[in-house]
Amino acid sequence: MATDGQDLGQAPSASSAAPAPASGSGVPAIAADAVLVKSEKLSTPTVAGYDFNNGVDYGAVLDSYLRTGFQATNLGKAIEEVERMLSWSLADEPVAADEEEEFRDPKKRERVRTKIWLSYTSNLISSGLRETIRFLAQHSMVQVMISTAGGIEEDLIKCLAPTHLGDFALEGLGLRRRGINRIGNLLAPNDNYCLFEDWICAILDKMHDEQDRDGVRWTPSRMIHRLGKEIDNEQSVCYWAYKNNIPIFSPAITDGSIGDMLYFHSYKREGLILDLVADIRAVNDQAIKARKTGVIVLGGGLVKHHCMNANLMRNGADFCVYVNTAQEFDGSDSGARPDEAVSWGKIRVDAKPVKVYAEATLVLPLLVARTFATHLQQGRWQPEGRIFDKGFTASEAEAEKNKLFSK
Repeated sequence: MATDGQDLGQAPSASSAAPAPASGSGVPAIAADAVLVKSEKLSTPTVAGYDFNNGVDYGAVLDSYLRTGFQATNLGKAIEEVERMLSWSLADEPVAADEEEEFRDPKKRERVRTKIWLSYTSNLISSGLRETIRFLAQHSMVQVMISTAGGIEEDLIKCLAPTHLGDFALEGLGLRRRGINRIGNLLAPNDNYCLFEDWICAILDKMHDEQDRDGVRWTPSRMIHRLGKEIDNEQSVCYWAYKNNIPIFSPAITDGSIGDMLYFHSYKREGLILDLVADIRAVNDQAIKARKTGVIVLGGGLVKHHCMNANLMRNGADFCVYVNTAQEFDGSDSGARPDEAVSWGKIRVDAKPVKVYAEATLVLPLLVARTFATHLQQGRWQPEGRIFDKGFTASEAEAEKNKLFSK
């Protein structure tokens, strides 16, 4: 029977509860067991950032990223992955019993190198990353490029008129009334696109003439090659891709100002054809003929998928760096992590891919500075005589297949 002041359902007061067993120090054992859990010894690197008491050494700062943590560590790993792309040669691999005689020569094997792919979205060309991407094309540091229509036309337009800095918060209606287009915090006057129309229309007429007169079959990549020749400007990515015979693939070439110009051209003169099927064969062949491929994908969407799907044709890229801000929770290809690409066969099962969760204008100059540009500055960049297209022997191909089930 309940006593005065105590209901039947009332819990006993703390003072009436039995005391928890105590540890030797007098701390309740349950708390001691929960808080003072014993740790296993770790063998991974310790966390340490750069000490500016040692002076300002930008190379050392970047090297310190690997042990800094969070996305700094991912950038450090991306630098290592690009270094692997640049340093690999067939001389690193054992000579197969069924290897061709000419590729048994160590010097010949040293010349077989990674074919590096660079995919980038159009906004990056609108930004100052254009100069970084141009540097890579200028020095033949990449062998295949993929972009959207904007990634082509914004490069060419900048040869005709500049893009300006603005602000993310500028009002759209006011800009529209002034004939100013906003790209994030960049501003592109509409007159720039009018200049582009004046420039490209004459080229489309020439292309149409060559198609009808000479039987030229135009593809998006062949068109971009021609535009790079016609712009004849060393500030242009397309110009250097033309000069160094680097194909730029753009399967959505009509999705931008170039598409607008093709639309207008079709009303003036019908019949100009761009062959997409020839280009999908060309980009896939770039993958299947390569002995090793390394991909650097800046951003997501079409440029990411087109690059990775081509590498599916060879059972995946050997080296891979993604740089984007997209997340995977919505199931988009843009946000998909590298391991999802492994499941599709777009990245090889024994690769060590890296995704840097960051906006590319922050990351790419640092990545290029510590890898490609350092090789050039130190005299280690020797592009002459490289071989990219060298297939596997039958025994090597079989060993590659077996990797899927040996891990």
